[in-house]
Amino acid sequence: MVEFLKTIETADFENGVPAQYSDFSKQTVDLLKQDELKITAAESLTAGLFQATVASVPGASNVFDGGFVTYADDVKVQLLGMDPQLITEFTVVSAPVAKSMAKLSAQKIRADIGVGFTGVAGPDPLEGNPVGTVFIGAYNDKNNTEMVKEFHFTGSRQAIREKSVLCGFALVQEII
Repeated sequence: MVEFLKTIETADFENGVPAQYSDFSKQTVDLLKQDELKITAAESLTAGLFQATVASVPGASNVFDGGFVTYADDVKVQLLGMDPQLITEFTVVSAPVAKSMAKLSAQKIRADIGVGFTGVAGPDPLEGNPVGTVFIGAYNDKNNTEMVKEFHFTGSRQAIREKSVLCGFALVQEII
């Protein structure tokens, strides 16, 4: 998986998701169906793109009931129940916040898998983090597995968001 993630980090997504990755969301949904797992997400920089991609797969309703778009810090606190001290201590663009977003989203929706996305899609840096800095957390309630990865994506705002989504699917596959 490490090599896959490094490939995505530097790949050219300026014309959309490259064809070789077009089935990745379907593969992930199929794995979730096979294991009878439900998935949710709390998304900041991706603003619902991950959940929309899950829902674009036929049969996604078997594994996806809903989720969260928590763009603003106070919405993370209101909707997810995130401790505001976590954001104050580590900043919103951090591994602890991504991990918390993943776990809290799964708990709120009562899903088996939660994914948290936080980062800087651009055009400007945020809280001292350069554009392309992304943290993705993944949580599996069934086997109590948690994973958080830091990325430094290149490309346009949309490319950074699409790379984030693809890497989110990779982390989900890793923790199933």
